[in-house]
Amino acid sequence: MELTKHFLFNLSLMIVLLFFCVMWAEKSGNGRLNKGTALSYFILSSILCFMFSYQLNEELILDLRIVPFMVGGLYLGLSPVLGLFIIITRGFHGIDIGFFSSLIFYGLFSFLIWCIYPWFLKLSSKYRILFSVGITILVSLIILVTLEILNLHNNKLDVWVAYLFIPPLGVAMISYIMEVIEKNILLRQRLLKIEKLQAVEQMGAAISHEIRNPLTSAMGFVQLLEDDSIESKDRTQYLAILKGELESAERVIQDYLTFSKPQIELVEEIDVHVELHHVLNLLQPIANLNSVEVSTKFSSCGLIKGDRQKFHQCFINVMKNSIESMPNGGVLSIETVFTKNNVSIQVKDTGLGMTEEEVVRLGEPYYSTKGSKGTGLGIMVVFSIVKAMKGTIKVQSKFGVGTTFHISFLSSVTELQESP
Repeated sequence: MELTKHFLFNLSLMIVLLFFCVMWAEKSGNGRLNKGTALSYFILSSILCFMFSYQLNEELILDLRIVPFMVGGLYLGLSPVLGLFIIITRGFHGIDIGFFSSLIFYGLFSFLIWCIYPWFLKLSSKYRILFSVGITILVSLIILVTLEILNLHNNKLDVWVAYLFIPPLGVAMISYIMEVIEKNILLRQRLLKIEKLQAVEQMGAAISHEIRNPLTSAMGFVQLLEDDSIESKDRTQYLAILKGELESAERVIQDYLTFSKPQIELVEEIDVHVELHHVLNLLQPIANLNSVEVSTKFSSCGLIKGDRQKFHQCFINVMKNSIESMPNGGVLSIETVFTKNNVSIQVKDTGLGMTEEEVVRLGEPYYSTKGSKGTGLGIMVVFSIVKAMKGTIKVQSKFGVGTTFHISFLSSVTELQESP
């Protein structure tokens, strides 16, 4: 059974080569064997078949070239190219009866497979594999019958076993691998599409929920203002409330725009300590309302480059979330550390905390730990602004203990020292 062992070794080389081609396609980001890569694979496989051909006798050379020819022709319509390549390559072995047999056989089958290629692709995955194996068995039988008619060999059992089992097995394995690759690509594309649709749905629900509340209130006060009998004092109060509700809706839209396309419009030198004090002054009423004690520990220096307004927006969102995580009171600690290269800001609370799963998902589109009360836009904005200002952010949390945000920016003092 020497020929059978030889064919099995040749087939294993083709499978190994296919493995590397699939890895290459995956690394390129597509995952699919495009026609260029596939053509290279089938040509290299044909070369392997010629390199590891089996000399049965002085007149007869046997190999597995039918395997790459069948799969490449049926699945990718490459039969004319592969057939021509096989005929030319066979010519280098000598212009003899074997060459003319290859010329007739691959000439006819190249045309036949090229004609049925469009019909073949319309079949289901299961029937494509069955058809590929079936036509390979038919071709193997034609080769075996031809060999029997010409009576060119004596080792009949070995030749029959090798041709009846190895080529169909090779075609089945390679066809199955290609079908699995195609299914995985389609599944990946479908999942990606579903994720995008879910993100759009969550975005629509979150933004509409956040905007509808202030707009509903605004519409109510507009209806009240239509009443001419309202006193001037009440009218002024209603207008102030109406303005506040419209500003609230505008902030939601601004948060979304900041997340979707964060831009640092004005780069200026920011004194971290001054700006953090400014943010704390804005949030002090909310902290008092939640019985939250604010503690600060600032280093001697802290200058960074960035957008002052975006910096405010970032830390207002972080500290507001920290305060809201302590409904029964607690301590909000703000600490800064200045080094030669970085200014690190630590925002720590003693609130409800988060689980490891929640920390991992923090910053995902429209994910919020507040349930129906939150949209997730605030934390998304934080991540976007930190990234836009070339900073880093790390979150540590333990459920029932509290959460710590570590945010670091490049120190502008370093930039000044490095500049000529």
